[in-house]
Amino acid sequence: MNIGDAAAHSGVPAKTIRYYEDIGLVRPQRLTNGYRDFGEGELAALAFIGRARSLGFSVEDCRTLLTLERNDHRHSHDVKAVAEGHLTRIEAKIAELQAMRATLEALVVRCHGDDRPDCPIMDDLRGACPAE
Repeated sequence: MNIGDAAAHSGVPAKTIRYYEDIGLVRPQRLTNGYRDFGEGELAALAFIGRARSLGFSVEDCRTLLTLERNDHRHSHDVKAVAEGHLTRIEAKIAELQAMRATLEALVVRCHGDDRPDCPIMDDLRGACPAE
């Protein structure tokens, strides 16, 4: 199957598939005319990577997970370690976003939102006052 069909079947855009090929995540066969030929193994890998990426796993995490997926002798603790590392990064990002939200909420509350030029939001962006 060609790249367009592989994209349609896997839900991964053709441009992304080309990128995954460039970095060695998938390796479709090449026909004599140079076209990519995706078989069931490549489609399964693309679906696997697509799902992992939809959960926010990094490309390198996907590489590790794909290697583990292909290993019949893998240990689930290796898979769990990758997932736990990703979960830790997600939790840190959530904390960062919550802190950003709290800061922005405080600035919005302090801003009068009227015709005056003074604005605590602008002051904060300039570093003129700490957010409360």
